[in-house]
Amino acid sequence: MALLEIDQLSISFTRYTSILRQRTTEVIHGLQLSIGEGEIVAVVGSSGSGKSLLAHAIMGILPGNASVTGTMRYNGERLDAAKQAALRGKEIALVPQSVNYLDPLMRVGAQVRSSVQGHESHESLEAQKKVFARYQLADDVEQLYPFQLSGGMARRVLLSTAVLSGARLIVADEPTPGLHQDVAQETLRQLRELADEGCGILLITHDIESALQIADKVAVLYAGTIMEIALAADFSGGGEHLRHPYTQALWKSLPQNEFKRIHGSQPLAGSLPTGCLFAPRCDYASDECKRERPETRHIRGGLVRCIHAS
Repeated sequence: MALLEIDQLSISFTRYTSILRQRTTEVIHGLQLSIGEGEIVAVVGSSGSGKSLLAHAIMGILPGNASVTGTMRYNGERLDAAKQAALRGKEIALVPQSVNYLDPLMRVGAQVRSSVQGHESHESLEAQKKVFARYQLADDVEQLYPFQLSGGMARRVLLSTAVLSGARLIVADEPTPGLHQDVAQETLRQLRELADEGCGILLITHDIESALQIADKVAVLYAGTIMEIALAADFSGGGEHLRHPYTQALWKSLPQNEFKRIHGSQPLAGSLPTGCLFAPRCDYASDECKRERPETRHIRGGLVRCIHAS
């Protein structure tokens, strides 16, 4: 049984365009994803593809003008708002992209310790010191306020909070930007260790190279839709094991591959093409691709939204 199961998740936002008129825009479309115990699933995609919205939907922290359809299950039970509130920060922990999640009026050591029961105890203090040492945070950092931290230090504090909580599912939203390369590599290694200890990890990143170092599976998100879910091992050679043209194009755009630019740009949520979302940029697009939105299919051990995949 999967630790987290997401089925047909769609997210829309309603906003006023004038004093009396509202507009609803869907930004995540029919998303399907699962994460097992001991598994790292990386969600990769460019800015604006909906990666952080997925993280916030799982945590139940979307803004009030958001509407969510579809189902999410944690450990076999429906993950509704009440369940999310009960598990958030305990069994399900977020390593957020923004350091603004830290309380600006509270010392960071106390913030990290507040994620565990009995957080004023000697044991929680020792556990916090141990996890700070793991992430190369000096002893005196626990006495600092968030504004006194560098961006990299703040990210390590956020990761420390998730680790200390003992969560079974960790949603890591861009955990490595701003970190020194050695610390970034150590952060990835620690996420892999947590997975090897039984945690499920959702790693959200735009850096496919970093994701491939530790991920078991990679979900490729484009304009709010998962185009492909592939094994990390499929990202090799010339991309011949990959199924979707967008995934192949991403792979070939890396410097160590062909460094080939993808022409065009990702469509905005309010102006999506009628058929396949990638069709306007795809070299293989047919008339059928431009007319109909493809369904998800199981092909060669992965999932793909493409009528030409085989």
